Amino acid sequence: MANTDVETLNSFLRGEISAVETYRQAIGHVSDDRIRSQLEDCLHDHEHRVESIRERIEKLGGTPSEGSGLWGTFAKLVQGGADILGERAAVQALEEGEDHGLADYQRDLGKTHGEARRLVRMELLPAQKRTHERLSRLKKTLH
Repeated sequence: MANTDVETLNSFLRGEISAVETYRQAIGHVSDDRIRSQLEDCLHDHEHRVESIRERIEKLGGTPSEGSGLWGTFAKLVQGGADILGERAAVQALEEGEDHGLADYQRDLGKTHGEARRLVRMELLPAQKRTHERLSRLKKTLH
């Protein structure tokens, strides 16, 4: 079970690292202070999740992933296009990333056990729902 938990948590970790990278890129292209503040809050939430997942993987005796993997490459391409198109497109791209992250947690929660499942169910998934909702609200204010 520990190997399955480590694999699943590493998948979540790569998604969170991708989110951190993508938020940092987006924040660098946002001039509106209100939008930047909202995005920085989401960035900090994702950074916290990266640390929580890394700690759990290490407690399970696993080695945390270092990079964002294939999803990170895709997210960078999407965000790069959004940067050219402006803040609204950047927020839209970030919300799509939040959708993806939420779907990952919901789909793979059942692959975890014990403390790993508790972490996902009680911390990671609720936090992901909060950042997803924050981006959805922000996107609605931009239209």
